[in-house]
Amino acid sequence: MRDELEEKLARFETLERDLADPVIQADPPKMAAVAREHGVLARVVSRYRGLLDLEKQVAENRELAAGDDDELRSLAEAELEELEVKREQQWETLLDSLGADEDADRRRCIMELRAGTGGDEAALFVRDLYEMYRRCAAAEGWTIELLDASPTELGGFKEIVLGISGDDVFRRLEFESGGHRVQRVPDTETKGRIHTSAATVAVMPEPEDVEVSISPDEYRKDLFCASGPGGQHVNKTASAVRLTHLETGIVVQCQDEKSQHKNLAKALRVLKTRLYERQRQAEHDKRASARKSLVGSGDRSQRIRTYNFPQNRLTDHRINQSFTLDQVLAGRLTLVLDALIEHERALIRSSVQASA
Repeated sequence: MRDELEEKLARFETLERDLADPVIQADPPKMAAVAREHGVLARVVSRYRGLLDLEKQVAENRELAAGDDDELRSLAEAELEELEVKREQQWETLLDSLGADEDADRRRCIMELRAGTGGDEAALFVRDLYEMYRRCAAAEGWTIELLDASPTELGGFKEIVLGISGDDVFRRLEFESGGHRVQRVPDTETKGRIHTSAATVAVMPEPEDVEVSISPDEYRKDLFCASGPGGQHVNKTASAVRLTHLETGIVVQCQDEKSQHKNLAKALRVLKTRLYERQRQAEHDKRASARKSLVGSGDRSQRIRTYNFPQNRLTDHRINQSFTLDQVLAGRLTLVLDALIEHERALIRSSVQASA
């Protein structure tokens, strides 16, 4: 454990020197990569330095407490207990940093909600999830922006793409990625039978512009008329934008704005986020054997939660814990988020301590 921390500290100090190097400063892609790695290590290194400082103070006070000077010994003994408590607290904080996702401090993320099995009822469930996240964002003080939506005639959505920004936004929402299942009696059901439908959620950290650069020759841009429920055109001008990344085949579109330029800007944001997530997932897979997310992989195919309306119960299957459904839908998603984060934190601490 100490060797790993010392390696991180040494690497961080090298990166600090690189940031001041005129040669690297003159190379924007290289500078962006260095700044990114520096930012990833900053939290761990800051907390490790804090731990080293406290350990030094504890050692100095123990030496004074063992000395012959009665006055100094008394002062040292009085401070020693408090310093040892602070040291243990700093160690716990450091453990959290070691286990946290390197993108945990991101203040912006892209959330994609898509209807799965269940037809119109699945699309209505996507609408309900959107309302839940919108209320949660309001309660947390986050800003939520509609980037794209594909509405249905019954008021649901086949797909919604959101941009969410604010303090701890990715750290708190990252575990929302996965399959969400709903059990309820649809409004169109005449015999009162309970139906099961599904939707998928993907939450991706949104990179800074300097972290992912895309030139126009790397994607194909198609323009089309924005459409509303049922596919009817709501605009006579071709303001909607569809981008196809030529190398990866990733396709994104945006039709929410009346301005083609605004739709292009939003589509580029989503495309950059998708490309960053692709790179991030590749890196995650490489180190998966060394450290794997303990709450869940975040894969869309992983069923993470069931919303049981007849029993007013929401169950998160990763932690086998249930919550009052109407409270969560009304905006108190933080009850679930806090439980997931605390569960992950406990497992990470156990894992790190076991490998120490």
